[in-house]
Amino acid sequence: MTFNRGSKIDSGKVSKRGRNAAIGGGSAVVVVGLVLLSQLVGVDLSGFAGLLGGGGGGQSSQSEEALDCQTGEDANENVECLMVGAATSLDVYWAEEAPKLGLSYRSPTDFVLFPQSTGTGCGQASSATGPFYCPLDETIYLDTSFFDELRSRFGASGGTLSEMYVVAHEWGHHIQQLSGVLGSIDHSDTGPDSDSVRTELQADCFAGAWVGAASTIEDENGVVFLEPVSQAQIADALSAASAIGDDRIQAQSGSVNPESWTHGSSESRQRWFETGLASGAGACDTFAVAGSEL
Repeated sequence: MTFNRGSKIDSGKVSKRGRNAAIGGGSAVVVVGLVLLSQLVGVDLSGFAGLLGGGGGGQSSQSEEALDCQTGEDANENVECLMVGAATSLDVYWAEEAPKLGLSYRSPTDFVLFPQSTGTGCGQASSATGPFYCPLDETIYLDTSFFDELRSRFGASGGTLSEMYVVAHEWGHHIQQLSGVLGSIDHSDTGPDSDSVRTELQADCFAGAWVGAASTIEDENGVVFLEPVSQAQIADALSAASAIGDDRIQAQSGSVNPESWTHGSSESRQRWFETGLASGAGACDTFAVAGSEL
């Protein structure tokens, strides 16, 4: 999607950490996120220690780098400012939408961009972890190099909406934190109709709901953040959703095992994104449908 050049975005919505550090770790927890879980493909788990809650970390300092992103024009020219723009739009959207779902909205504590590795409230995270949401500190973590990986390794078509879809999906997990979903599900449950899959598909649906409304969301001056979405841009988002389906990731290792799924098939991820896109966040109760409807 393309930002209106004169729309006002808020750099305060996003933090950027430097390369030199990791802040304090955390206890072992299961982190919900858009991740490339290594157990799905039978490869080394060590790079995913942060996601799975393993690994603490020292208390060394971590530098913060200022982001100078002020307008939609900045968002169109720089991926970090694109993240700021997405966060600003998502925050406005959910402040208005969450009460319609019976939720009291508060913004994520932070949205952290980091290179290589960083400390989180859920333990140490690395670039291999992929983007994720940590419910313990209510913060989204993302290394923007993931977008290159999404294209080069997993075959997604790319494009700005595919990148913002990732952010919107993680923001969806924050909404699930507010609703109590993340605290009530069985995170160890796997399979095509498991709690884990239902959680991820709902976050995909929430992402689609934001996209459906995005061209109507206004900044504090009444300027719409984003231009109307095109079919080509929607196709990019669907390509990203498909690329990280459990079946497609597992197929790369030569063996697809639905009983180990934690995020849903490519087809399901696309379909629930489209459900949100067409019908809004109110249509995203993936926990209310039969497993055959996922």
